[in-house]
Amino acid sequence: MASTTKIPLPLGIALGLVAGIAIPGQSRINGQLALEMGDGLGAALLSFSVGLVLMAVLSLALRRGRSGLAQLRHAVRERRFPLWYMAAGCVGAYFVLGQGFAAPFTGLALFTVANVTGLTVSGLLVDRLGIGPGGRKDITGIRIIGSVLTVGAVVWTVSPRMGGEAGDGPQGLLLLLLPLTAGFLMSFQQAMNGTATVHYGTPLTATLVNFLAGWIVLLAAWLALVAPAGWPRALPDAWWYYLGGPLGCIFIGLGAVVVRHLGVLLAGLSMVSGQLLGSLALDLVFPAPGSVVTGVTVLGTALTLLAVSVAALPAAARMPWERR
Repeated sequence: MASTTKIPLPLGIALGLVAGIAIPGQSRINGQLALEMGDGLGAALLSFSVGLVLMAVLSLALRRGRSGLAQLRHAVRERRFPLWYMAAGCVGAYFVLGQGFAAPFTGLALFTVANVTGLTVSGLLVDRLGIGPGGRKDITGIRIIGSVLTVGAVVWTVSPRMGGEAGDGPQGLLLLLLPLTAGFLMSFQQAMNGTATVHYGTPLTATLVNFLAGWIVLLAAWLALVAPAGWPRALPDAWWYYLGGPLGCIFIGLGAVVVRHLGVLLAGLSMVSGQLLGSLALDLVFPAPGSVVTGVTVLGTALTLLAVSVAALPAAARMPWERR
């Protein structure tokens, strides 16, 4: 079983930030890989394949990984948690598919806002239901304010990238349901991963199972939708095209750790802040065509950090109308 040692709140938030920072890098790399291959779904499948192989090697090479695989067998046999928790990786596959189908039409900015909104709302719900390993957490005024501040900060941060044509019309609104529902499901994914990690004794095994489940979904989709048209072009030679999978391993592994100590909502908000920090760093150091960095972008990113700080206030810090 995993250690019951509680990590300090600042360290947990810092780990959540690092987990979130990995996502923009993964998105940038996978996007370029899709262009090189001429196949977005195939690029996602390749990224998951690299992550799956990496986690399999680590799980077999490291003693903690081998112990986790043994605990996996015991957990499944003894039904220590609902077995459908092992399908949490399907949410990641759904998110990747949503990126491919919806983002080109809605625009990345609206896609991000919808995703963060779904994640934030479900974070409150999952914590209230006590699904995650951190147990039940009440929906307090402080947590609601932190959540609203986070969504507002994301909207403000990405506003320079919002074009009038993005998401216009019924089709655009319908497509926004993809990132919205993906974000909503991601809180459940984090809760399931956190619970599984407790029983496996290591996030290595939870990450491996996640990649396996997502890989199976993406492989089935690729075989059904893309493979009949023929194999993709030759794979690119540059090594950095294959870092998307390892970055995904960092996100899932650290997320499985911090959700146990922070709760689903606060873990999700800290990762959202990390995502914006990573995007800002990429746009400053390795700007992509059409990238925009303004004072609003910087201030909005800083506001997300403030929102996380508000949501992290202890349960005793209640609003006046909540005090008895």
